Amino acid sequence: ISICRDLPNIEVITFSVNGISDLEPLNQCQNLSELYLRKNNIASLNELFYLKNLPRLRVLWLSENPCCGSDPHRYRMTVLRNLPSLQKLDNQAVTEEELSQALIDGEEITAPPARRSVENGCPESTESSAAQSTKETESELLNFSLEETNKIREELGMKPVPRDKFSSFSARETDCNRKKRNNVLNAILLLMKELDAEGLEIVQQTVGRRLQAFQKKELQEE
Repeated sequence: ISICRDLPNIEVITFSVNGISDLEPLNQCQNLSELYLRKNNIASLNELFYLKNLPRLRVLWLSENPCCGSDPHRYRMTVLRNLPSLQKLDNQAVTEEELSQALIDGEEITAPPARRSVENGCPESTESSAAQSTKETESELLNFSLEETNKIREELGMKPVPRDKFSSFSARETDCNRKKRNNVLNAILLLMKELDAEGLEIVQQTVGRRLQAFQKKELQEE
């Protein structure tokens, strides 16, 4: 997610099921209002340190990460103590009573987590990543990726990607390659929101040429 360092005006980020473990690249996204990070490799709630100075963050979906632990109350209270401006956490509305209770039951995070050797994107084989890969089926990965991609496309006024078309170019790929591809796809769609009309015309022309090249190659192969 290092691309987010160059997107200070981004408002919505959806990176569920992408092997993400480090939230540091998000700390400059001052206009970020919605952040979807379900089913990643975020190991420590100390990663919230990088979100504490995002004034417009109102929606966070962090469930099904290792940092959630085995105590859902402590997890929710800690998140709300450090991000009191949230209006919705894990698809559940935040109440005033919870915010007050979080000051008592939540843990204050004052420092970032220790650096890890595993980089974002496709982590090395560890016990946690191996356990996660055994729990998630290819169908689950596809459903999450398709859902998040179509959410971005809807916000851009684009038609949703049909499931059959989405699965056709991912079925032959490994989990690692699919996650990388979906990450790049989401990043491109998000970047399009930063472009003006001239920039979008350039993108349209480039995509048109690429599609023609692919179609020509397919005809030759047939």
